[in-house]
Amino acid sequence: MGNADSKLHFRKAVIQLTTKTQPVEATDDAFWDQFWVDASTTVQDVFALVPAAEIRAVREESPSNLATLCYKAVERLVQGAESGCPSERERQIVLNCTRLLTRILPYIFEDADWRGFFWSTVPGAGRAGRLDEDGDDDESRPLAESLLLAIADLLFCPDFTVQSHKKNSPDTGEDIRSIDSCEYIWEAGVGFAQSPPLNYVHDLNRTELLKLLLTCFSEAMYLPPSSERKNINPWVAFFCSTDNRHALPLFTSLLNVVCAYDPVGYGIPYNHLLFSDHREQLVEQAVQILIVTLEHEAGSAASAALQALDASTSPSPEEEQEPAGPENLFVNYLSRIHREEDLSFILKGLARLLNNPLVQTYLPRSTKKIQFHQELLILFWKFCDFNKKFLFFVLKSSDVLDMLVPILFYLNDARADQSRVGLMHIGVFIILLLSGERNFGVRLNKPYTLRVPMDIPVFTGNHADLLIVIFHKIITSGHQRLQPLFDCLLTIIVNISPYLKSLSMVAANKLLHLLEAFTTPWFLFSSSQNHHLVFFLLEVFNNIIQYQFDGNCNLVYAIIRKRNVFHQLANLPSDAPSIQKALQRKKEKKSGISRTNSAENESMEGSRPAVPAEPGTLKASLEATPGIDKITEKSQVSEDGTMVAVPQSESPQVTADNGATTGASDTESNSERDHEVYRSESEAARSRLSSVSSSVAWSASPDWVLSWKAKLPLQTIMRLLQVLVPQVEKICIDKGLTDESEILKFLQHGTLVGLLPIPHPILIRKYQANAGTAMWFRTYMWGVIYLR
Repeated sequence: MGNADSKLHFRKAVIQLTTKTQPVEATDDAFWDQFWVDASTTVQDVFALVPAAEIRAVREESPSNLATLCYKAVERLVQGAESGCPSERERQIVLNCTRLLTRILPYIFEDADWRGFFWSTVPGAGRAGRLDEDGDDDESRPLAESLLLAIADLLFCPDFTVQSHKKNSPDTGEDIRSIDSCEYIWEAGVGFAQSPPLNYVHDLNRTELLKLLLTCFSEAMYLPPSSERKNINPWVAFFCSTDNRHALPLFTSLLNVVCAYDPVGYGIPYNHLLFSDHREQLVEQAVQILIVTLEHEAGSAASAALQALDASTSPSPEEEQEPAGPENLFVNYLSRIHREEDLSFILKGLARLLNNPLVQTYLPRSTKKIQFHQELLILFWKFCDFNKKFLFFVLKSSDVLDMLVPILFYLNDARADQSRVGLMHIGVFIILLLSGERNFGVRLNKPYTLRVPMDIPVFTGNHADLLIVIFHKIITSGHQRLQPLFDCLLTIIVNISPYLKSLSMVAANKLLHLLEAFTTPWFLFSSSQNHHLVFFLLEVFNNIIQYQFDGNCNLVYAIIRKRNVFHQLANLPSDAPSIQKALQRKKEKKSGISRTNSAENESMEGSRPAVPAEPGTLKASLEATPGIDKITEKSQVSEDGTMVAVPQSESPQVTADNGATTGASDTESNSERDHEVYRSESEAARSRLSSVSSSVAWSASPDWVLSWKAKLPLQTIMRLLQVLVPQVEKICIDKGLTDESEILKFLQHGTLVGLLPIPHPILIRKYQANAGTAMWFRTYMWGVIYLR
């Protein structure tokens, strides 16, 4: 009964707040206490009893009441942080204030006039005398700073969010101001050896405080992207600055809680259905806080990348030097982790969690499946991006494959679902980043023996085969919105190709199938950019023939079988009537055809139409992805295996269509396009094969076809065909063979030493951070958090 009464009091207080015509005085404690003294209100109650419409009504009609409510709630949190919440009643007040602020803050952020409210230092409202007793120094602290410091203190409050070390009587509790929070890190791992006992009440309290913290950070979601690009998020900037004395233990606690979490644990089957896992909610909040606080390229990384990118051109006004904001301690700590055992703990933890949904058991749904894999991918991305030691540690052993397999699983799983286009991008970006390092290509030669549940053809081979088979599936049976990623997918295959010791027959056929699809005349003539895909594939074949001929008899055999594709490409007609005829044929096939229908129009195995996005999920709009040449930088592998950056040539050849030079993919010429062409390339990549837009603005001309056809790197393949085709035909005639195995055996022992052109230098396109991808990641990250 008492419970119902207290809810009634709370509800009455909310109604009074909206209906009172006179502002309620800040000193009227009896009125304000109704909002937080009650011990029985839950999170659900606060959200149910404080409806959105009423918060907006208070904001519009009695703004001073809303302001005072926020002041008073923050004041109670600050008092709780100062006193260390020794009694159960004080802990309850802190929790109620936390829930109330978590509920109200989004409605303050959504109104442009209110956004500055928490950063103002309006005196009064009961705050001057009570909020800070330290005197003048804190007198002018903005409300936001007081709130963030109180949350940080409360996250290390003995007996509330951490285990108390004192065994004394309750009245001689620890003084929260004097404790060293580094001794209270939540979990063993990086920089901390003892594992505190699990306490689910502490986990729940931490989770509620982290939810409020994430709500504070989420102001970024309510700002238009343009303004947010310039300004660093002031909430994050302050929280991760030296003003927060708990920054190091908090970063360590969040990281260790995430990386030590084992969702399956020692669990018996179905244990997750019997009781709820409080640690999972904490881990989920912790990983979201981490990815938001590590959102830091405002002062350092991005401007450096921008300068490098724009070295040759004068910066455009909106990309002038961004202010170097205060140093973000979270990014600083992350970039300095270097001990092998710490790097191993992080990698193993992330791999364990990412592989969790792939774990197969004999009992259906018997083990717990986590849902926050997108956040984990963003966290892994940030580690690789900010901590080069971590990146090299990942690539040093086969452990990198423990990350690659789940990423490929998610890519395959999400390829036909339009609402998961962001997941596709982050997965591809991670593999692109890894593929820029030689070790990644070498690691892919490890045999693939796992049997992860994926709808792909059965093959016996290595991890490179798995990657190629899945990339083929994404290109042939993904949905339209993935087209800007095709260049990235093929760039990855180019980067790993010089190191692939033996492709399986399945993977070799997939690569030739792509070439067949991309070289159909109507496809080549329907966009100014499509020929780049052919250059990428030819570069893959050239790299394997020149550097890994010995083990790749399957690919050589596939090339011989499909030799007509190469001959047709070399003899591609470039006269105007032929171009028109090819495009006409395309129209007859009706415009809605996928961009990869091959000449025989065979149906791609496993292909299915894209699933329409669930209602509302596409609203979390993503920024356009920058073109491949914007996000990669060429490096040449020298004799001793080291990388040398390829200089940008002074006068790139630009033909009439402002983007037809083949710098992006031509194996012989390393010419990069100039800045303007960069732009047209990325824009064309975005609209590629939205046939209407490309055909209106641009149409294939004989000169344009000749300009790139002359540069097709076909010499190596043509020489191989010239030498091997007569030999294979002779064997077939002499022995009356129809059996592939004999031919493969012959090719295995064959050699082309001295017969091929001089090997070209290996070109690797390494991922380069830039403002475009930084912007993309920011919108993607908030989209994920918002939808979750």
